[in-house]
Amino acid sequence: MGLIDALVNRSFRDSPDGRVVVFSGDSAKRGYLVRSPAEDQKIRSFLKMFYFAQLYILLIGVLLSQAWASWLSEALLERPARHLLGVGSIALATYGLVVGLPYALLWRAYKRSLTCFIVPADAVALTGTAAPARQWIALAVAGGALLLLAAILLLALRPRV
Repeated sequence: MGLIDALVNRSFRDSPDGRVVVFSGDSAKRGYLVRSPAEDQKIRSFLKMFYFAQLYILLIGVLLSQAWASWLSEALLERPARHLLGVGSIALATYGLVVGLPYALLWRAYKRSLTCFIVPADAVALTGTAAPARQWIALAVAGGALLLLAAILLLALRPRV
């Protein structure tokens, strides 16, 4: 539970106005005042549930989609080692189905249920958020994905001897 608690604790900040909660996925740089300890506990419980479900979908989904992809690759392709692009496509399709769909539904439920915890009048502007660090993370992930795609294409299109 230490990982989940660390993820939840990142959502809370102390400000001169009081305790502030910042929900992930909010595009605006704003937080919401937490008025009471009971409300704080209710939000923490909700965020723990959400992060646990998110990690569960990602972890179990990756394992399940990898197993299904290897099974489908063996069943559909006569020699999967020669069809790297086909194997990659099957793995990506099963990952999208097994992980992407449940994750999208979870995210939709998360965004809808946020209205139960916040009052628009309690919104406060945030200062000092680490937005540039997040941009570097996104660039690093995009660069890694491009390198992986280049390696797959290089292996798939190399001449066979």
